[in-house]
Amino acid sequence: MKRYLSILLLLCVSLIHAQTTRKYSNEFMNIGVDAAALGMSSAVVANSADVNSGYWNPAGLVHLEDNQMALMHSSYFANIANYNYAAFAMPIDDRSTMGISIIRFGVDDILDTTQLIDDQGNINYDRINLFSAVDYGITFSYARKLPVDGLNYGINAKVIRRIIGDFASSWGFGLDLGIQFEGNNGWKFGVMARDITTTFNAWSIDEDKLADIQNAIDGQNQEAPEGTELTLPKLQIGISKFFEFNLDYTLRAEFDLNMRFAETNDIISTSFASINPAIGFEFGYTDLVFLRAGVGNFQNEMQIDNSESLTFQPNFGVGFKYNGIQIDYAFTDIGDQSAALYSNVFSLKIDFSIFR
Repeated sequence: MKRYLSILLLLCVSLIHAQTTRKYSNEFMNIGVDAAALGMSSAVVANSADVNSGYWNPAGLVHLEDNQMALMHSSYFANIANYNYAAFAMPIDDRSTMGISIIRFGVDDILDTTQLIDDQGNINYDRINLFSAVDYGITFSYARKLPVDGLNYGINAKVIRRIIGDFASSWGFGLDLGIQFEGNNGWKFGVMARDITTTFNAWSIDEDKLADIQNAIDGQNQEAPEGTELTLPKLQIGISKFFEFNLDYTLRAEFDLNMRFAETNDIISTSFASINPAIGFEFGYTDLVFLRAGVGNFQNEMQIDNSESLTFQPNFGVGFKYNGIQIDYAFTDIGDQSAALYSNVFSLKIDFSIFR
């Protein structure tokens, strides 16, 4: 029975490792940050212009006039998994900005029952240990205005740390590149290329733990998994328009195309790339109160009868800003319209100008 209990560990290790590039790798880095952006279904690559631009498009950091800080928390899988984010950015001079952000996605207090039953078949609950499966992403951002009026660029250097208790851990490194261009009459354009060098993860596996599960099932020995995985590049392209009505009312709308260079269940899918559109709206009143809505994550889902059904993810959000402090809330996947689980997301943004 001890061998069967060890299957849990076997699955944890084998599912996370890959021999070559994968369609889905380091996916915790693709969940998104900032309740304001998530309320618009992440359609913000063109208009992002605050501390959270370090995640969405680092080129937007150049719009900061003072230091900014952001915090976010959300829970998934009935509060089993917790997603936390913190970011800070500061202008270097009138043409460049730098920032840093940290993401933690983790499942804590997982029961390790691999030692529950000893070699004599006795059950000893004192032999149960707790462990965590945690992913960390640290991003260093730099943005600069180019000599061309309205054209900015930004670069991210990412460090990925993934830990599965004492069983396995990895280090990863990657680069992102973002560009924004602000045209006339409120039009903005943005491009965000993630993992442009294919983010590299190198795994280290505890050999003693692996030896325990290699013979978990007779005749089905588990070979040592590959110790590296590569995250394929992704491209997000967006166009945004800002409208102002009678000075008090504003509307910001953006349409994005999210591209993966792999064949997936996205609404547009080929062997070369898959494309998933998203559209978001933000209605503002006196730059104080905001209502947001968006729809994205269009997927062709396979049904039990082998037919395909188109699903999508509608999101909603509200925000309040006063004297440099902004509080936002987003409710994702309204009505459970997609395979993605709904989540309540809260975020806080502070502009350090309030201290001056």
